[in-house]
Amino acid sequence: MDQHVILVNENDEEVGTVEKMEAHRKALLHRAFSVFIFNAKGEMLLQQRAKHKYHSAGLWTNACCSHPNPFESTEDGALRRLQEELGFTTPIRKIFEFTYRSAFDNGLTEFEFDHVFIGEYNGKINPNADEVSECSFMKLAEIEEKLLSHPQKFTPWFHIAYPRVKSWKEKNDAL
Repeated sequence: MDQHVILVNENDEEVGTVEKMEAHRKALLHRAFSVFIFNAKGEMLLQQRAKHKYHSAGLWTNACCSHPNPFESTEDGALRRLQEELGFTTPIRKIFEFTYRSAFDNGLTEFEFDHVFIGEYNGKINPNADEVSECSFMKLAEIEEKLLSHPQKFTPWFHIAYPRVKSWKEKNDAL
């Protein structure tokens, strides 16, 4: 089944829909989300993308990322993908948004208006092997060390969003 994404302008106003792979082949700006999950110890949940993903396969990134379906709110899409990828849901809240563009060796381009959500979860994680190779809660200092020593092991959007999420979290005690 073809998945469609919501095309947007630079102000995140909907301008149509298109099949997901076409959006990536033609580098069309579309709506996306990234979810960052922390546990009670302040550690961040990272996932390693499955090895067969169509881009960024095997790279580490935040808890989950994807696109809302047409006629689905961005938050509802984020909650749906948390369940589909990691087997749980938890309350989340939007903390910022950003636009990024990243071309990949396979000819695809991510050009996304990305809504960033944050939440806390301390329960059991049941990763979907079709989406996730591995997942782990990590201390922020450990993440930063890995970002410096092996930046190529992380997704492009994680490099952009992580510093802003960390800064937001330092300024806001409660999630």
